[in-house]
Amino acid sequence: MVTPTHPIRSESQESLNQWREKEKLALKLLKITGELRFDKSIDLVLFRREIHNTPTNTLLHHHSLSQDYGGDTLSIAMTTEIALAIAKIKNLAPAKIDIGKLALEWQSEFLEYEDLHEYVHVKLRSYIDAEMPIEQHKDVVLYGFGRIGRLMARRLLEETGRGDQLRLRAIVLRPKLADRYTEVVKRVALLETDSIHGDFGGVIDIAEDGSAIHINGSRIEIIMAKSPSEVDYSAYGIEDALIIDNTGVWRDREGLSQHLQTGAEKVLLTAPAKGNIPNIVYGVNHETTDRDTERIYSAASCTTNAISPTIKVIMDQLGIAKGHIETIHSYTNDQNLLDNFHKKPRRGRGAPINMVLTTTGAAAAVTKVIPEVAGRLTGNAIRVPTPNVSIAILNLTLDKATTVEELNAMLREAALNGPLVEQIHYSDSTEYVSSNAIGMNTTCIVDAPSSIVSADGLSATVYLWYDNEYGYCCQVTRLAKHLAKVRRYTYY
Repeated sequence: MVTPTHPIRSESQESLNQWREKEKLALKLLKITGELRFDKSIDLVLFRREIHNTPTNTLLHHHSLSQDYGGDTLSIAMTTEIALAIAKIKNLAPAKIDIGKLALEWQSEFLEYEDLHEYVHVKLRSYIDAEMPIEQHKDVVLYGFGRIGRLMARRLLEETGRGDQLRLRAIVLRPKLADRYTEVVKRVALLETDSIHGDFGGVIDIAEDGSAIHINGSRIEIIMAKSPSEVDYSAYGIEDALIIDNTGVWRDREGLSQHLQTGAEKVLLTAPAKGNIPNIVYGVNHETTDRDTERIYSAASCTTNAISPTIKVIMDQLGIAKGHIETIHSYTNDQNLLDNFHKKPRRGRGAPINMVLTTTGAAAAVTKVIPEVAGRLTGNAIRVPTPNVSIAILNLTLDKATTVEELNAMLREAALNGPLVEQIHYSDSTEYVSSNAIGMNTTCIVDAPSSIVSADGLSATVYLWYDNEYGYCCQVTRLAKHLAKVRRYTYY
């Protein structure tokens, strides 16, 4: 006699079977994504999150991000079909395409099209038989290899793909050890494993003499130099390079111009610049300079990149009469581990055991990016005992009254559509904390449940999380692509 299966047991087995089918579809989507990436230089992303190197269960989880934009959880079946439709298009130019956005639009527009293939073809038609947006890849040199330098290396290598855009060709180090090979080994060890950002997913080989490293097929020269004037890039076959200076040692035009005497074409500083050097937040003011004449740029600070996009959205739609920006910022290398002398007030106290009230130039820096807010913003900062991820609190007096629902809807729309979708992420979660933002590739995450609007609608408080390390490096990479003229077409 066969004992009947308990209904709950049957239901449990069916649920597992359904999950297995979803994982199989996720593997199919990953295969399509890989082929498009390496054969056609077309990258598929899901709500701006990379797909190509994502575990299947994480990829399935990312589909739930659609809820942040007012939709139901997307099905893996739908996004896989969209990817298949993209793969069937002939003569599609190199591009970066958000299949999450395409899927949400399909849900609301499907009645207007005969089928999904027609829909995808129409949405991407401007990229079919289009002129190639990239003439030639750009050589990149990382000058300095501290926290930002190493994370820049990770980001550049993650995005190498076919090598049609930015190619990391060299890393310049100021030598600290007499033995070159030992120094390179120690430097690479810090790249391979990071206490905050985890292991680097790749294969790294070091030349026996320490002159170069090979990472995921890219040969990267290791150049030892105490100053830019000591380097001759042509000796390494590096031509018209973009130098990304991560040292912070030189921050004015005179100092950074040293890089241009070595055969480099442009210089990008990963810190706020002094003097008349353009401070650029990609997505906000990157079109304000002439790339053919200006050769030195600053990517501003992590905080300026975090707050400027949201301030621009609010300024454009509601107007800002005045405001104060308070930054709760993770401690940095500039502070002391234990109490010790520091030239700046308060920063001499041990960073891991104190909240340290300090100053920030971010509010003033925003005016270089968005001149309309000049004289309207003040700012301060508190360094806190966390190693990464910060939060900016925008307290704004508005020109036009609003409600918290209207404010959040405005920011949600900016995160899904328009010129700032790479910069702004929107979260509806009431459980979001700082560690959730580690590894985010946007410049900020709007914490929507925390938004506050006064009864008269003229005072608003907005909370913005940001990964002040990796998120900033993603923004620097976007600006680097723009300056190098290797940006592909994008559908976001």
